[in-house]
Amino acid sequence: MRIAYSLGSLLTINQVIECSEILSHTNTDTIWIPETWGMENFSMLSMISQKTKKQKIGSSIINIYSRSPASIAMGAATVDSISNGRLILGLGTSSIPIVEDFHGYKFENPVLRMREYVEIIKLMLSGKQINYTGKIFHLKNFKLLINPHRAKIPIYLAAVNQKMVDLTWEISDGAIFYLRPINEMKNTIKKMQQKRKIDVTCQIISCVSNDAEIAITRAKQTLAFYISVGKIYREFLSKNGFENESKNVYEEFKQSGFKSNYELISDNMLKSLAIAGTPDQCIIQLQKFRDTGMDLPTIQFNPVGNVIDSFKLFTNTFSEEK
Repeated sequence: MRIAYSLGSLLTINQVIECSEILSHTNTDTIWIPETWGMENFSMLSMISQKTKKQKIGSSIINIYSRSPASIAMGAATVDSISNGRLILGLGTSSIPIVEDFHGYKFENPVLRMREYVEIIKLMLSGKQINYTGKIFHLKNFKLLINPHRAKIPIYLAAVNQKMVDLTWEISDGAIFYLRPINEMKNTIKKMQQKRKIDVTCQIISCVSNDAEIAITRAKQTLAFYISVGKIYREFLSKNGFENESKNVYEEFKQSGFKSNYELISDNMLKSLAIAGTPDQCIIQLQKFRDTGMDLPTIQFNPVGNVIDSFKLFTNTFSEEK
């Protein structure tokens, strides 16, 4: 069965590289690398492509406000060539704080903007000269100076709310979900896959330890972080069964930061959104996520103790050596 890993922002650049080398000896399907306000994505994907041979490499996610469509197309074509055709281009809108406060752009028309980005990137990767007239973008006589390794690179979209979910199933090759309650996700996947079959992955906050309580605490801390700083996730979870927990975690965050707000994550919420515990417990929990109908579970590494030792236990739990 397919399995993927997300090597997140908790790791240093060297740790991401070392973890990728470990994954190169496993049956891992895809290695996903995030981009927030630390590591630059295309640089990291290029490096990881040289440390692996068969695994696909994915951006999860590159936001559609900090780069132009042409910049993303050039980056994608470059990395796809360097990796010998192993790139998955994951795109998303990111969030208002990142887009407006960190990059200085207005967070406007996210669904329309995504539609035009995908249209433009696909045209550019065809290698032909393009002219494009949209509601947001107007481009003239663009043609890549390099020949793309592939004329069609898979494009996956990060989707939370229904309008972006609908667009994802309309124009993309795959969906990237995050922080969707397990029952809601099962219903959404079933409904949407009846319209058009695409590849569905979900990044699942995960922590493995021989001490279950240590793993549970770490996973709750990560979940509390995203609820606290991610308005879109907080609102989505509030509408889908976790109104009290989301409110309580956020209110405690405003009072005392991240010191103890993770303690307000209920066991039910954790089980619906994350994988945490001993290796045997985590394997059982992973199957529940597979049962939602997703094609590719992506387990997000959350280290405890020594990072590399923690990652070796992590990969030994979920992956087989080739």
